[in-house]
Amino acid sequence: MVHCGCVLFRKYGNFIDNLRLFTKGGSGGMGYPRLGGEGGKGGDVWVVARNRMTLKRLKDKYPQKRFVAGVGANSKVSVLKGSKGEDCEIPVPVGISVTDENGKIIGELNKENDRILVAEGGLGGKLLTNFLPLKGQRRIIHLDLKVIADVGLVGFPNAGKSSLLSCVSHAKPAIADYAFTTLKPELGKIMYRDFKQISVADLPGLIEGAHMNKGMGHKFLKHIERTRQLLFVVDISGFQLSSHTQYRTAFETIILLTKELELYKEELQTKPALLAVNKMDLPDAQSKFHELMNQLQNPKDFLHLFGKNMTPERTVEFQHIIPISAVTGEGIEELKNCIRKSLDEQANQENDAHHKKQLLNLWISDTVSSSEPPSKHAVTTSKMDII
Repeated sequence: MVHCGCVLFRKYGNFIDNLRLFTKGGSGGMGYPRLGGEGGKGGDVWVVARNRMTLKRLKDKYPQKRFVAGVGANSKVSVLKGSKGEDCEIPVPVGISVTDENGKIIGELNKENDRILVAEGGLGGKLLTNFLPLKGQRRIIHLDLKVIADVGLVGFPNAGKSSLLSCVSHAKPAIADYAFTTLKPELGKIMYRDFKQISVADLPGLIEGAHMNKGMGHKFLKHIERTRQLLFVVDISGFQLSSHTQYRTAFETIILLTKELELYKEELQTKPALLAVNKMDLPDAQSKFHELMNQLQNPKDFLHLFGKNMTPERTVEFQHIIPISAVTGEGIEELKNCIRKSLDEQANQENDAHHKKQLLNLWISDTVSSSEPPSKHAVTTSKMDII
């Protein structure tokens, strides 16, 4: 952890964003045929959201990833109605989506103490079942974090994403002259002096054709999907994956990144986005930056230079464009401030939208109730009744 201007940045180890678990509801208890006694129902398996939980902690605590609820008590002479088996609770972080083995969504946990039933216990033995108990439900479930970070770094390999993180921390991500240095996502946090924290996901570099699952393809794009905002990081001098691939200018890089996001899922383009133009310490960087700004302000004037299959339906409108150098530290403080400002604005907009929705629902509820005719069973009072 390191002090860097007004900010601290802490790098975390590899995080886990999905888990596959085996769950089984408890079997019911035996019935008592001679006296008509019913066995207890088996316990249920619940997934419960907890604020301080992580999927990594869950995996470390339960390495077998098996969750089985308790068996219902048998009926007996002294207690004819058997007691229910003990429920099993699986603690998970807030923001989890739960799906079954076929990918069908069972439910989502969006706030602390939200709970979802994932495996029901079996019925106890009773007359209906010839006093024989039923087994509990068996189910494989998948836990997926819907939001892994506030900000996801988006860029082609070697754009300087790892360098950008290392310049604000003591962390030493792999940095080299070859393209792929970040091979799996790593999570860090920018911490401000007033204890505000912003999580940042350093994601593997995207390549052209990622939407078709080239390179890390869908896995990478799935991670982008689960960040609140995007921070595009591009090299001012452009990008070339290898000697066999075409050289791309900074503007072309942005257009191609946009196209990859669009082809995977159009909704990704509606996420708030910022642009960090890296390597501003290189020769001719300033003139190239002015040229890039002109292209970004008038993108339609330059899109005809691209092939039809490379041109996105809509271009990204960046909330902030910040020239930076991860080598000299130029623009880093401004970038951190812009990230915070952008997230605060998004939070305010989401709160406003939530309040408006609540007011609308209240208004609709009042309108419906006032327009309903009085029930024929309703008691009415006349003047005669009062007299």
